[in-house]
Amino acid sequence: MAVSRAEILERQLTQRLEQWLAAAPPPALAGSQPIRPGARLAATEACTLLEAMYLSRALDLEARRLKHRDAGYYTIGSSGHEGNAVLGLLLRTTDPCFLHYRAGAWMMARMRKGGADAIYDSMLSFVAAAEDPSAGGRHKVWGSRELWVPPQTSTIASHLPKAMGMAFALERAGRLGLPVEIPADSIVACSFGDASVNHNVAQSGLNTAGWLTHQRQPVPVLFVCEDNGIGISVPSPHGWVEAMLRSRPGIRYFSGDGLDLADAYRASADAIQFVRSQRKPAILHLRTVRLLGHAGSDVETEYHSLAEIEATERRDPLLAASDLLIGSGALSAVAAMDLWNSLRQRVREAADLCVRKRKLESLAEVVAPLAPYTPDAVEAVASSCAEPAARAAAFGGEDKLPERAPRPRPLATLLNAGLTDAMAQHPDILLFGEDVAKKGGVYHVTADLFDRFGPGRVFNTLLDETSILGIALGAGHLGLLPMPEIQYLAYLHNAEDQLRSEALSLQYFSNGKFRNPAVVRIAAFGYQKGFGGHFHNDNAIGVLRDIPGIVIAAPSRGDDAVEMLRTAIALAKVDGRVVAFLEPIALYHEKDLYAPGDGGWCFRYPEPGRFAALGRGRLYVAGQGLPDDGGDRDLLIVSYANGLRLSLIAAQRLRQRGIGARVLDLRWLAPLPLDEVREQARICGRVLVVDECRHTGGGVAEALLASLSESEETRSIPAARITGADTYIPLGPAANYCLPSVDSIEAAAVSLLQRSCPASTPSAATA
Repeated sequence: MAVSRAEILERQLTQRLEQWLAAAPPPALAGSQPIRPGARLAATEACTLLEAMYLSRALDLEARRLKHRDAGYYTIGSSGHEGNAVLGLLLRTTDPCFLHYRAGAWMMARMRKGGADAIYDSMLSFVAAAEDPSAGGRHKVWGSRELWVPPQTSTIASHLPKAMGMAFALERAGRLGLPVEIPADSIVACSFGDASVNHNVAQSGLNTAGWLTHQRQPVPVLFVCEDNGIGISVPSPHGWVEAMLRSRPGIRYFSGDGLDLADAYRASADAIQFVRSQRKPAILHLRTVRLLGHAGSDVETEYHSLAEIEATERRDPLLAASDLLIGSGALSAVAAMDLWNSLRQRVREAADLCVRKRKLESLAEVVAPLAPYTPDAVEAVASSCAEPAARAAAFGGEDKLPERAPRPRPLATLLNAGLTDAMAQHPDILLFGEDVAKKGGVYHVTADLFDRFGPGRVFNTLLDETSILGIALGAGHLGLLPMPEIQYLAYLHNAEDQLRSEALSLQYFSNGKFRNPAVVRIAAFGYQKGFGGHFHNDNAIGVLRDIPGIVIAAPSRGDDAVEMLRTAIALAKVDGRVVAFLEPIALYHEKDLYAPGDGGWCFRYPEPGRFAALGRGRLYVAGQGLPDDGGDRDLLIVSYANGLRLSLIAAQRLRQRGIGARVLDLRWLAPLPLDEVREQARICGRVLVVDECRHTGGGVAEALLASLSESEETRSIPAARITGADTYIPLGPAANYCLPSVDSIEAAAVSLLQRSCPASTPSAATA
């Protein structure tokens, strides 16, 4: 039978307490006295910390017992890191904390301050009970809405950018006079392990905090590195973590011994005071040990000798803390033993009770918090508008309101007006990114917004998409409405995990208690002329469509863009949704449709109050956006963005050949307007999907064709697709070989009609 290190660790603590019971007790120490001469930690506080540490260890041990019974589902514990309890004691419950998975004692101390039932609530999480207050049975997380602990799931370092972002946004909100739910002198804390220091997201969060501080912008964030010297089985090089953390410009370095309560208290108190008073970032480097391996499934003897494991176990912080308190007279050996036994028993009893609790019982229950949508409330916000005086002031006068423009305008111009309208109406919108301020963006979509709304609301960031999204997430946590710009779709791939693992998972893993709304504007797609190549003509949106709960908007014309933007903002404000707003670069300044100079791709600004319903497309039929030649039921062309404009031109050509084609602009790529596609497919009897993104998993064609084939009413309807090629887009004219064109759309339509018409029936394509 395998030796249980958990049992050995528990027995070691018990034996140490028994040794103290057999020894002569030292003189009692008054509660207000320091735990040892020169220490700032008082005896009473030390006793509180020991209770949190004992409780954290009891939870770890019980998690192992539950796992052996197949009744628990999580065994990454906090054993060896219990010194972080000092942060749970010293930080306020209104100081938001993004916690590493080894923050058990930190959380126990914080929950005690907040009056929560730490034992029962933790056990509900360990057994994935539906009534778990943290994640509703979806994960074992440290989280609490009341205590401002947003849940993190198996955190490596992806939470550092948003912790930095929240600290930055807290100060920004205060200067703008925007209300937030926490006091103005709050600070933000996040913890992470030494191995995570090397991750690019950790570097991003640290670098941006220093970058902002270098420019004298306040960022009150405390980064806590809990350094146990190893990442699963890979040791951190000796001295590397300290050298790297000390070297961060603009960030004050503090260090402490997490195995020594008095020293950990000193270092933590100093770091917290510095961040709170100076409004600058700091790093607290706490040295710890890791006990019981990485997790229950980790066989530590595969990479550590038994002697090494035993040597680490002798450094158990519970032994050191017990010795400190009992040896100083702050706590008697009898009281310490009673405390340990009592907590161990209470945890067992809570576990036995919680394993009988109901689990999630259906898919509907599992996904309930994933993508909240309250249509009536969204419509109310989307159809509202700013006060007339505010609109006039933003646009520079009544006569300059965009709906009064003398002629239709292209996409970029209307988007700029839509953003102006939105910022005039919603003072909590922050617009930021690379080059968006004085320059007005690479394509001038944000031109003049800096002058209209000031540097507090429209500002440039460093060139780091991870930090841009991190600022957005942090601002959203505080109730602001961030509108970050990603300069090109290809640049998003550097930072996509901030959306996948952080932004979109938050409502799900907090059971709807936390939210980080955002409208992420992304210059996207191909067909850009004169300035191209892969990084400026990326046509891969599969990475976005794969994210659960995300909304993806893909307008192709200016008036739609404004109406969809209003809906996107409403979704963020009402339901906390994250919207990826994909703006087709090649159409920003396009003016014409069928012929040079026809102005067919310029449109009037939609009156305030008009909006585009989520998941609804726009249909172009004869007489309504298409030339009316009396028939348009031979073929349905489904497309979006650049593909829409190309499809409309192709539809005109097809009419000249006697083929009546109607065109459906999807507009929303998540959720897709599948009902509309099927309805129009039944009317036309043939479907051609024009998807400018890549053939294999890059766009939406596969989903559309699958939907048609899965429906009994449409599965027999002939359907085809034309897509971009599975390649990066090259520079210059060669790009045309990789993307759908008017010619290829027309040819595909004719081919579809020919192969779908019975041989005895004349084909519309050859009529």
